[in-house]
Formats: sequence, C-alpha cells, structure tokens
Amino acid sequence: MIEPRLNYVSCPGPAAQSASGTPAPEHRMAWWEWNATGNPQHPHVVVCVHGLSRQGRDFDTLARALCHQVRVVCPDVVGRGQSDRLADPMAYQLGQYAADMLALLAHLHQQAPLQTIDWVGTSMGGLIGMAVCGQPGLPLPVPVRRLVLNDVGPVIEWQALQRIGQYLGQPVRFDSLQQAADVLWSLSTSFGPHTPEQWMALSRPMLRELPGGGFALHYDPAIAVPFKAMTQESAAAGEAALWQLYDQIQARTLLLRGAQSDLLSPETAQAMGQRGPKARLVEFDGVGHAPTLVAADQVATVQSFLLDADTKELA
Repeated sequence: MIEPRLNYVSCPGPAAQSASGTPAPEHRMAWWEWNATGNPQHPHVVVCVHGLSRQGRDFDTLARALCHQVRVVCPDVVGRGQSDRLADPMAYQLGQYAADMLALLAHLHQQAPLQTIDWVGTSMGGLIGMAVCGQPGLPLPVPVRRLVLNDVGPVIEWQALQRIGQYLGQPVRFDSLQQAADVLWSLSTSFGPHTPEQWMALSRPMLRELPGGGFALHYDPAIAVPFKAMTQESAAAGEAALWQLYDQIQARTLLLRGAQSDLLSPETAQAMGQRGPKARLVEFDGVGHAPTLVAADQVATVQSFLLDADTKELA
C-alpha cells in the first residue's frame, strides 16, 4: 500500500520552544506528500487541508485515489499533528494559517516549478483556502485552479461553534487506542457511517503516546484559546470579511455539504451558488459536519472534479 512521506517547512512566527527551551523565531509545519506519478517533481499539486482539531492524515483515502496522477500535499496545520506549537495561543487564527500555506507553496515552487494548484479544504481548511484564493495580491506561484470547500462557507452557524467549543482543548488521557477511538467517535457521529477499520485509521493519527503510558490528542490544547474568545458578535463581524474573500475567488469551486450539517446551513450553501465563484453544490445524505472523504461516493465526487479534463457539467 502506498504511504506518504513526512516533510517540514519553516514558517514565520515563533514556535513554543526550541531544543534549548527558548522560543524559536520560526516554527516548522509538517506536511505529508503522496506521489505515485513516477515524477518526484510533478507540476500539478493538490493541497488538502484539514479541520480545526484534525491533522493531515485525514486525507489518506482521498490521497491514495489521487496520487497516481498528481502530487498530493497534506499539511498538519501548526499546533496539530507533527507540526510545532506556537508560542502565542492567540496566533492560532486564519491569518497565521494562510501565511504558513504561502510558505509551503513557495517552498514547493522552489523545489520544482508548479504549474497547477488545486485545493481541498475541510471546515477550517476550507476557510484557509478561501483566504488563499480570495486575495488576488497574494504571492502564489500560480493561481489556485480548482477549489473544494468541504462543509464550510462564510457563515458558520453559532450553535455548531458552541458544540465544538464544549470539547475543544479539554485535557483528556486514553488508556488504549480503542478507548480513544470510541471517545472520538462519540464526538464525531456527524461524520456519517464508517466501518471500525475506517474509523481506527482516522483516529490513530489523532493520538500521541504519553511518556508514562496511554495516549493524548495530537494537538495543542491552546488552539481553543482564540476559539473560545469568540463571541456571537465577533463571529457575525467576521462573516462580512469571509464573504468578501469568497466573492473574489476565481477558482472553479465545488461545495460539499453533509445534508445534516449544523455548521453550513442550506441557506448559506444556496447563496454560495449564486455569488462569487458560484460554487456547484453536492450534498451527501446521512452525513452532518463534515464528510470525511473516505466513502467511495465522496472520493469519486472530488476526484472527478479535480481530474476530469472537462468539468463543465460541474460548473
């Protein structure tokens, strides 16, 4: 079975600490590369960016389906997975994440010129994609060609934020992988049906072993600090800025929605199809927030949108 290669890129902004125990001037962002094209410098890159408390291995199934035709790059957003943690918890915000992605794309382009960039973003990863695609002056190697927004848009329902805030950043220790997977499933039933094997594959990279035994979640609990500082008023104010980003997107856009999503409302999804890039909407029944892109129909939808030579039927 094809496996990814772990890489790192230096990004601006202090890490929590260096090997000497003092804050480092930069932080490292980990990224997983999938490439079975036969060309280690393939010029077509698909960047897949995960949700708030997740990490880049969420995209293993999709990446395996794509990597024979393109390079697939799945970063662990800073503070998650194999990436460094930030010195300032309040830096865990969209601007920092977008800056890190620019550093990653510049690094890839320096390695070998990029000709095509596509983006798949789940939840927070979609918001980062909107920030990258919706600011025409950003120094991208080439403009993003196709954008997949997975169950996210400019309007994020307040009750969904409250639900996520109940568990985000809570200290927790698990005695075993299975116990951890069971607890994670109890928080994630909205992801839709998964086999035990599929869920364990999604759960294992979410965990890190503790020195004294057992497991903890593989993210910095401090990512919850700016999240919990958000108010209903500040969230509403952010909507206008996100709509402005969305309206400036030039990439052909596919919007995925879990039909039972509590984060992306049907009204917001409909509005996204009528303005800006006029996203084409595909809904998945029996799924809430958010589709994991593991089920065959979800993978096929993304694969055809990104790789079909003519996607006019998806426009």
